[in-house]
This record gives sequence, C-alpha cells and structure tokens, in this order.
Amino acid sequence: MSDTKLSFKEMCAKFEVTPRTLRYYEYIELLSPEKDGRNRLYGAREIARMTLILRGRRFGFSLEEIRQWLEMYETKGSRRQLETWIESADRQLVELHRQREELGETIDELKALRDEAVRLLDEKQA
Repeated sequence: MSDTKLSFKEMCAKFEVTPRTLRYYEYIELLSPEKDGRNRLYGAREIARMTLILRGRRFGFSLEEIRQWLEMYETKGSRRQLETWIESADRQLVELHRQREELGETIDELKALRDEAVRLLDEKQA
C-alpha cells in the first residue's frame, strides 16, 4: 500500500463527505487516524476503511453491520462471521430489489401522469 497520508480536509474532499460525517465515523471508531498534535492523518488503512464504509452505506447497510464488515475485512473473518455477513447481504438484496420494483412503479406512474398532461395540453391547443 501507498505511504500517502491525507489530512482531515483532504479526506473530506476525496470522499465527498462533510467534516461532521468524518468526525462521527471517528467517534464511533470506524476510523482511527493518526494524530499529530491537533492534526489527523489518514493513511492507506483508513482510506481503505472509508471506501468500505461508503460502499456499505450505498448498499443500505447500518453502521453496525459495516463495523462487522470492517472487522471481517481486517481479520479475513471466521466462518461464522462470513455466514452472518452473507445473511445480511441476502436480506439487503431482497430489500434493494423491492425498492427497485417500487421505484419502477413510481416512474411508470409519473410518466403516465406526464403523458396525460401532454395529451390535455395538445387538446387545448387544437
């Protein structure tokens, strides 16, 4: 891994998160940057962890599930940890598929209403 270290401000910019978010992830011990006086330095480990945190959030996992995911990532995970993670992933996949279906229905409904408005507008112009 690279020896590159990012400052607090650089970390926020790289991951497009607010300072409050980054501080919160530190507070709940998902991240543990090096401290140099009042400055925080984020090395390769913290950059990788932040990548996984944001991926987990994008997938809809809770911060506690992400904490478990990070633990497995660092320790390669026991069989039970991996089985638990697979169960969580399966549950989240069901939820994401449900949301996608619901979103498709919402898009179809909005499109139908829009098309009806266009039809009404065309009738008024005729």
